[in-house]
Amino acid sequence: MYNLNDTIVAVSSPTSGQKVIVRITGPLTVDVLRQLFSPLIPQDEAGLISGNVAVDAELQIDAKLYLFLAPHSYTGEALAEIHVYTNPRVTEALIGRFLGKCLRMAGPGEFTARAYLNGKIDLVQAEAVNEIIVSSNEIQLAAGEKLLAGRLAETTAKVRANIVDCLGLIEAGIDFSQEDIEFITRNEMVEKLAEIRRQLEQLLAGSISYESMIDLPAVGIAGAPGAGKSSLLNRLLGRERSVVSERRRTTRDILTGLLALAHCTSVLFDCAGLAAEPKDILDELAQQAAVEALQNSSVVLFCIDVSKADWREDILIRGLINAKVVIPVATKADLLCEDLLVERISELNGLFASEFIATSAKTGMGMMLLQDAIDRKIVKAGVGSAESTMLSEPARDGVGLTARHKQAVIDAIESIKESIGELKAGDEEIAAMMLRAAHQAISTIEQEHIDEQILEKIFSHFCIGK
Repeated sequence: MYNLNDTIVAVSSPTSGQKVIVRITGPLTVDVLRQLFSPLIPQDEAGLISGNVAVDAELQIDAKLYLFLAPHSYTGEALAEIHVYTNPRVTEALIGRFLGKCLRMAGPGEFTARAYLNGKIDLVQAEAVNEIIVSSNEIQLAAGEKLLAGRLAETTAKVRANIVDCLGLIEAGIDFSQEDIEFITRNEMVEKLAEIRRQLEQLLAGSISYESMIDLPAVGIAGAPGAGKSSLLNRLLGRERSVVSERRRTTRDILTGLLALAHCTSVLFDCAGLAAEPKDILDELAQQAAVEALQNSSVVLFCIDVSKADWREDILIRGLINAKVVIPVATKADLLCEDLLVERISELNGLFASEFIATSAKTGMGMMLLQDAIDRKIVKAGVGSAESTMLSEPARDGVGLTARHKQAVIDAIESIKESIGELKAGDEEIAAMMLRAAHQAISTIEQEHIDEQILEKIFSHFCIGK
């Protein structure tokens, strides 16, 4: 699958940025860097070195070198990262220079695969690295972080230990079957195995698959700066997720939270206020990120401050929102008397040819109507899987499982069920065999007895350079 004697190189940073990170690992790492990087790298010295890297015989560019020596690196081998600010053509030439020094391009996930093969991380943590990299929302990211921290490995280690204990008692009983010795009664063993089975079933029940987390419908909140988007986010989530300020343009980043509705669960997010003419480059970048996020949303809440008299900017902003489902929301309704509010809502309905929902984040006015509208739109659109759109509380806080993890747990549960059945039938030898099968299934979650083809399939999903 992987030749650990090779020295590999790849770009490990996003291709869209000017900052480029070139990653190298393997036995030739230090030797090649001593040829192409200046000042000369001292032998057996790691750390941060500022200098230049030679792209070709004539061109050298400023670079920062982060050097880690074996075994004190991510991969367990000598590893280096070269950080430069350059363009794609120079990056391509730099990679070509390294390839000319007997290095080869890394395969997908090969850096993390080496970390696994060299015993720096277990297989669950290796998969967690990829889940964190490709996370599409806050919930998936949190689950990946729990995997990386060892939550799943900790749980399965306890289960394996309990299976081994039970297996030892059963096999001891078989070995001493001719003697008048009883290590544990059959009923007691059945109860022990039933408890292990319950632990595994709880692991499944208290988890959600990464595949379904990717499918969580997204609900974006859009509008002009000062339209009350952050207040609306906090009110819908029932907690202070976004900073609320009287100053306009307080929100620049995209903020998310989990919104539980009657028939589904979604990721609710608030992003930078949109403007017909961004004031500076920061506003322009924030608006670009907001527009892209809204375009990929299942539902967009288009917010307009109903208390203001001039909505010309809002008309232009509405043209920036390219979403299939838009729910018009009139915010700050508490600032108007009832008669004036009715008049303003009528004006908005006519101006935008839509039915606005009058809301107040301060008093809670219209929130039930808005939640019901979001719920109905998502259900009608059929967005996401049944599993992803109805998350239970334990699932939101539990460890995310990949399809491979879930299948291993299911296989173990089935083997334990069969072991219990064989014990009740009086066949301890078959019961022991099924327990060994359960242990084997759980062991494959981490690192024991992993087939090479399975490893190749797992790491093929990674980005090159990770």
